[in-house]
Amino acid sequence: MPLDQSFVGRSWPPTEPYLVGREKIREFARAIGATDAEYHDPEAARVLGYADVVAPPTFPVAITMPATRQVVADPALGVDYSRVVHGDQRFAYSRPVVAGDALVCVNTVEEILSRGGHDFLTTRTDVTTEDGEPVVRVWQKLVVRGEA
Repeated sequence: MPLDQSFVGRSWPPTEPYLVGREKIREFARAIGATDAEYHDPEAARVLGYADVVAPPTFPVAITMPATRQVVADPALGVDYSRVVHGDQRFAYSRPVVAGDALVCVNTVEEILSRGGHDFLTTRTDVTTEDGEPVVRVWQKLVVRGEA
């Protein structure tokens, strides 16, 4: 069953704030093999002008992937998550993520396309501080494979 096109343009309420921890950044950096000192050492990050360790550029996926459950778990949209394949991800930064940030996500469905029996769902997650300062905008494309 195709995804409900009426969801295009729909946004969900902001998520609860996610407090970015120094250890989470370090764990993420180790997991992806990012050895730059500013990802691990607060002093090295301060020398570069950051208040604390800075997150690698793909770190927001740790926040935005769980946040998009708001979208894919909505039964009216019609996503069968057992048929989902991750298609694409991109980031547009206003500023880097730093340990100590309290970040909020707002999810929006930007596009739903059907091609070759598959649905392509593009979501945008606007990540801001609790005070509304833009940090990063994240787009994710999910492919919902059609029935074989």
